[in-house]
Amino acid sequence: MSIRFTAKIRRGTVAFAVAAGLAAGMAGCGGGGGDDKKPDTQASASKSSGSEPSAQEGQSETPLAELRGPNGLLLQITSAQRDAGGFVTVNGQFKNDGSQSAVIPSELRGDETEILKHGTSLGGATLVDSQGKKRYYVLRDTEGRPLTTTGLTTIEAGQTIPVFMQFPSPPTNVTDVTLQLPTFSSGTIKISG
Repeated sequence: MSIRFTAKIRRGTVAFAVAAGLAAGMAGCGGGGGDDKKPDTQASASKSSGSEPSAQEGQSETPLAELRGPNGLLLQITSAQRDAGGFVTVNGQFKNDGSQSAVIPSELRGDETEILKHGTSLGGATLVDSQGKKRYYVLRDTEGRPLTTTGLTTIEAGQTIPVFMQFPSPPTNVTDVTLQLPTFSSGTIKISG
């Protein structure tokens, strides 16, 4: 068989598999049999009047840490969750406490050549485990992009922007780490999970 013929067969097989998967998915989503009753809403939503975050969100009302930066910028860390995949996801928000719009410093992306190629990010962030004397850098995908919020440019006065960063997980017995971000103060955070 020629290579061209083999490639055509592979494309056809892949197209067939995708079409079959879509058809199965559509069949599973259909009404199927005329049961057009409305869903029972008794077990769906909580009737409480409060808007407390659920444990699944991993967010706390008071920040785990606040890191102060230049021009009235503030990074509030709201959660640091250890995941089963061997990494820690740190969530937070940038806030502009100043009276004017502020430019997010380009130094936040760090100085590694691979990360610099991908624009502005929080790629310069590190977690420091003082107990184990190790520093953990932001994870990257297979193309070298940092696994953080990207595309940060300016933030208006009083505005907040949600951000995240992913790091390799320190050993499970380590719960307190220091988050460091270029041009910002450091802050100790507690890892949950």
